[in-house]
Amino acid sequence: MNVKKIFYVFLIAVLGAIVGVYAFVLVVKPQSGMVTVEKSVIPAARYASLPGSSAPAEVPDFTTAAEKSVEAVVHVMTKKQSQSNGYSYGNPLFEYFFGPRRGMPDQGQGLVMGSGSGVIISEDGYITTNNHVIDGADEIEVILNDRRSYTAELIGTDPTTDIALLKIDEKGLKYLTYGDSDALKIGEWVLAVGNPFNLTSTVTAGIVSAKSRNINIMRNNNQPMGIESFIQTDAAVNPGNSGGALVNTYGQLVGINTAIASQTGSYAGYSFAVPVGIVQKVVADLKEFGEVQRAFIGVQIRGVDAELAKELDIDKVEGVYVDAVTVNGGADKAGIEEGDIIISIDGIKVNTNSELIEQVSQHRPGDKVNLIVKRSGKNKQFTVILRNSYGSTELVKEKKGISDLLGAELRELTEEEKEKLGVGYGMKIVELTGGKLKQSGINEGFIILKANRLPIKTISDLKNVIATTDGGLFITGVYPNGQVAYYAINLED
Repeated sequence: MNVKKIFYVFLIAVLGAIVGVYAFVLVVKPQSGMVTVEKSVIPAARYASLPGSSAPAEVPDFTTAAEKSVEAVVHVMTKKQSQSNGYSYGNPLFEYFFGPRRGMPDQGQGLVMGSGSGVIISEDGYITTNNHVIDGADEIEVILNDRRSYTAELIGTDPTTDIALLKIDEKGLKYLTYGDSDALKIGEWVLAVGNPFNLTSTVTAGIVSAKSRNINIMRNNNQPMGIESFIQTDAAVNPGNSGGALVNTYGQLVGINTAIASQTGSYAGYSFAVPVGIVQKVVADLKEFGEVQRAFIGVQIRGVDAELAKELDIDKVEGVYVDAVTVNGGADKAGIEEGDIIISIDGIKVNTNSELIEQVSQHRPGDKVNLIVKRSGKNKQFTVILRNSYGSTELVKEKKGISDLLGAELRELTEEEKEKLGVGYGMKIVELTGGKLKQSGINEGFIILKANRLPIKTISDLKNVIATTDGGLFITGVYPNGQVAYYAINLED
C-alpha cells in the first residue's frame, strides 16, 4: 500500500513538470539558434612592414651643433693681381675639385677674386682655413656671420696638409672647440658648415663614410710629400665650402672641409676633410714657430694587401710593411728593420700608409712613439724618437732650416729668368754663407732645377727631398750664363 502511494506521488510530480515545461514553451516561445566559436588561424605569410608605433622614431637633433657652428664659421674673400692680366688664375688643388676660380677685371688690370670659408678657433681672432683658399692672395678679407668685416693677417701656411692660419684684430669672438677626429666612427652624423656659392652660414648634414682616405690630391698639386688622411663624408660640400668646418653633433670641430670628388666642380656625393688631429698640431706649430715641425719615423712604407701578403708569404693581411729604413733615422736607431710590419702606433692600429702618416703627423721631432711591429710572426715593441727633415730632433724656425743646413738664401725664378734660360721653374741661390752648398763648390747665382732627380720649384720641394734622403743630395742646375752643372752634397758631416 505504501509502495503504491509513493508511485502515485512520483507519477504526479513527473506529469506536473512536463505540463509546466509545455506551458512555458507555449507562453514565452524562446528563440533557438547556434553559438559559433571562432578559432584563431595563424597566417602562412605576413606583410613586410613594421607595425605602427604610437611614439615617433628618434631622429638626430642638429640644432645645437648648427647654432654653435654658424657663428664661428667665416667667409674668406681674397684678391690678387694677375700677372698675366687674365681673368682667372688657377690652383690645381682648387680647380681639380671645384673648377677654376674666376674674377672680373678692374679698370683694365687683372684683379682676380676668390672666396672660401674659415673657422674661428680662439676668442682672440685666430682662424684656420685651407691653404688653397688664400694661396697667392695679396689681400685677405674675413667677414663674420654678423657681417662685420676685417682685414686678415696671414700667420703661416702648410701646403703639405693644405692648412693655413689667419689672424684678425678682435676679441671676444665665438669659436669652435676641438673634437677628437680619432674617435670618429664610420656612420656617425656630422655637419658641414661654410659659404658655398657665396651663400653664407650654410649647414648640411651627412655621415662619416670613411676615414684615412688618400685621394692623391696633393700629388696632383705638386706636393709629393703631402699628407692625405681625409675624413670622407656624404655631407653636401660645394665651391666656397673649402676651409669650412666639419663638426660632430656636439658642435665640436672634427675636420676642415677641403675637397669634393667631382668631375664637374659641383657636389657629386662625397666630400673630404682634413682631420682636426692634424689641424690642431699644424695650427700650434704655425703660431709658435712660423712653420710646421714635421716629424718622421725614418722608413719607407706600403700597406699590406692580399697581393703583397702572397708575394712575401705573410700569414695575415694587416699593418704597414717597411720597405726600407733610413740610415741613422729614428726607426734605424730603435732597431726596426726592413721587412718588419708595423701593426700599431701608440696603441692605435694602422693598416694603411695614410693611417700611419696621420698618427705621426700629430707629433713633433723629439717626441717618442711606441710601435708594435711584427717580425717573423711575432709582435715586438719599439720606442722610436721622431726626427725632423734634417735628421735631428731639434725644433727649427722657418728662416733657420735651409739657411743653416745648406748655407744659402734661395728664391724662385722670375718669369724673365725662366724665359731667358728656357726653363719652367727653379730656385736661384742669391747668397751663400759657409754651409754645405759652398763647401761643395757651388757659386752664387746657381739655379737648382732638380735634387735627387725631383724637380725643385719651391723651397718646400727642396725640404721634402732632404727629408727623404739617406744623407746624400745630388743637385742638377744651371748658371745664369747657361752652363749646366751637377753637384753631390753630403748632408751628414
